[in-house]
Amino acid sequence: MAYICDNCGKGLVYGRQSSHHRGVAGKRWKKRAQVTLRTFKPNLQKIETVIGGKKTQMRLCTDCISRFKKDGKIGGKLHQTASL
Repeated sequence: MAYICDNCGKGLVYGRQSSHHRGVAGKRWKKRAQVTLRTFKPNLQKIETVIGGKKTQMRLCTDCISRFKKDGKIGGKLHQTASL
């Protein structure tokens, strides 16, 4: 399953996560802090939207959901079918 927003194309981003710990008894570091690779996933949700007068189900990020609410493409209450 692809973690990509159907509207804006936001997807996985790869980055680094570093641990920041001190040396023995709070003195200087003996070694450089570890750097590990990780993935950042967008917050995607399946939403029923109205586009061109037709209801369609889209996988949208939360930024696009708020934009669609503002434009009136998502009516009234937010209807979620299932979360990813």
